[in-house]
Amino acid sequence: MPDGVTAGPPLRILITTDTVGGVWRWSLDLAGALAPRGVETVLAVIGPSPFGPRRREAEAIPGLRLVEIGGALDWLAPSAAPVRETAARVAALAVAERVDVVLLSTPALAALARFAVPVIAINHSCLATWWQAVKGDEPVPDDFRWRIAMNHAGLVSAEAVLTPSRAFAVATKRAYDLPKLPLAVLNGRVAPAVAEERRGRFVFAAGRFWDEAKGLAVLDAAAADMDAPVIAAGPMLGPDGTRAEARHLRSIGVQAEPAMRRWLGRAPVFVSPATYEPFGLGVLEAAQAGAALVLSDIATFRELWDETALFVPTGDSAAIAVAVNALLDDPVRATRLGAVARRRAGRYTAEVMADRMLAVLTAAVRSRRDFVAARAGLTEARARSGAPAPTVPPAPEPIEEPA
Repeated sequence: MPDGVTAGPPLRILITTDTVGGVWRWSLDLAGALAPRGVETVLAVIGPSPFGPRRREAEAIPGLRLVEIGGALDWLAPSAAPVRETAARVAALAVAERVDVVLLSTPALAALARFAVPVIAINHSCLATWWQAVKGDEPVPDDFRWRIAMNHAGLVSAEAVLTPSRAFAVATKRAYDLPKLPLAVLNGRVAPAVAEERRGRFVFAAGRFWDEAKGLAVLDAAAADMDAPVIAAGPMLGPDGTRAEARHLRSIGVQAEPAMRRWLGRAPVFVSPATYEPFGLGVLEAAQAGAALVLSDIATFRELWDETALFVPTGDSAAIAVAVNALLDDPVRATRLGAVARRRAGRYTAEVMADRMLAVLTAAVRSRRDFVAARAGLTEARARSGAPAPTVPPAPEPIEEPA
C-alpha cells in the first residue's frame, strides 16, 4: 500500500478502455495489479468488443466487471456528437455501478458529461502532441482541430491529468498550454517468467506500423543495409483505412502475446525508429526479454532508457543500420546491453504503476469528500445565520465541431 493510503472500504473505480490500441493492455495490467490492493474495477470498453483470449483475460481478474458500452472513440468519430453520447453512457455507468472515482483513458469525455464523482484523465497519446512531433509547424487540418479542442476541454475539466511518462507530461502541457504540468504515472507491465533464451540472428520491431509516427519507412530503408533479416510485428492497416507498405523487412502482422514473447526471447536486437512515443510498451516488453535496444533519440526514450540503449538520430536509417550491424557482429556486447535493459525494465512494473495510481485515485476521492463535507457545513452555517445561498455558476458551453 503506498504512502498516505490508509485501510478502509474497498475502492471501486471505473476505467475506460478500448481494444484498438495499447490502452487495452495497460488497463488490464493496471486492474490486475490493483485487485490485490483491494480495488474493484469496472472496465468500460468503448468501441469494438473484446473477443476470445482478450475477454477471458479480463474476466479472470478478481473484482473486475467488464461492461461494453460501445460508442465512438474520439479520434475515429466523424463528429463530436457520438463522442458526447459515449460520455453520457460512461457517466450513467459510473452512477449505476456506484464507483468512487472515474479514470478516463479518453480525456475529452470529462468535458462532455456531468460526473457525480471525481474524474481523473490520463492522456495516453493525443492528436495535438502527435502532430507537433510528426508534422512540426505544418498547419493543423480542420479534422484535427475540433478533436484537439475537445481533448483540451477534457484536460482542463478533469480533477487531475496524468501521463505515462514525464517527457510526455511536458509535451502535453506545451501542446495545450495547460496551467500546470500533468502528473506522470509511468506505465508498467507484468514481467513474464524468464524462459530459456536461444538468440537467433535477426532484428525485431513491433508497433502499429500504419501510424507514420512509428517510423516504418525509416526502418524499411535501414533493413536494406542490415546484415540480418528484420521482422516487424504489428498491424499494417489502421482502423481509418491507412495502409503501410514495406519492401525490405518482413511483416508478420499482429501476433498473440505468447508468440510475441517467443519472438522477443529469440531476438538479439530490438529497434524502434519512432518519432512519437508517449511511453512505448513494445520497448518495455523487448527490454524485459533481454533484447539489446536501438532507439530513436526522442525525449521519452531518453527519459526511460538512457544509458541502457543505443540511440540514433530520428529518421536516420543509415545510423540505425550501422548500430544494428555493430551489435550483430558483437554478440557479447549485445547480450551485455540486453541485460542492462532488462534491469532497467525492473523499474517499470505493474505493481509500481498500481501503487502510484492508487495514491492518485485515493487522494482524489478524499479531496472530493472533504469538499462535500465542508460545503455541507457551510450550508448549515448559512441556514443558521439566515444568509442567502450562493448562486450556481452556469455550465460551460458545449464543444462543437466546425461546420
